[in-house]
Amino acid sequence: MNRIKQYISEYYLENAGAMPTITQIANAMEVVRSTAYTYLVAMDRQGLIRYQDGKVSVRELDKILVDSEQVDAVGEINCGEPALEEANLLYRTSLPTAIFGKGPFYILKAKGDSMVDAGIESGDTLVIRKNAEPKLGDIVVALDENNENTLKHYAGIDKESNKVVLEYMNQEVYPDKKILVSTLICQGVLSHVIKTM
Repeated sequence: MNRIKQYISEYYLENAGAMPTITQIANAMEVVRSTAYTYLVAMDRQGLIRYQDGKVSVRELDKILVDSEQVDAVGEINCGEPALEEANLLYRTSLPTAIFGKGPFYILKAKGDSMVDAGIESGDTLVIRKNAEPKLGDIVVALDENNENTLKHYAGIDKESNKVVLEYMNQEVYPDKKILVSTLICQGVLSHVIKTM
């Protein structure tokens, strides 16, 4: 039942306030519609969700979404080699401040496999805090010398070259790989990862 509740919450956040249908819930949970219906009715009785007239909502979302912030989803971020990506408004959604805190934020879609050791997989939705001063160990949206951006682990300054170290986080595929840049131009710091289902 917790999986269903989590799916509903994540669906809401990724789809600009829309709620999934019972068919979508059944497909996501890999059960038939009648089983999904039984779960939803039971969850409504337990106060976990509200399920009335074939419509679903999460009770906590009803409360926490009153205080929310409008956030723009502006494209993809390459998690491998830096790439030139243009920012284009894809959609706008609300992020509840009770979960995400105060922004300002923007949203990117992860692309690539270089950050899997940090729990970031291709297709994940990334909530990025704008205007944040990066700290050692943060995951940052960084520009390199070619004005190409990438998502990397900020590892401080390399003592030999005196350059900023941006690390890959996938030891199996990119063992100890890093990028050195003269100056860290940080376009934001990772705040939250919303996993794809």
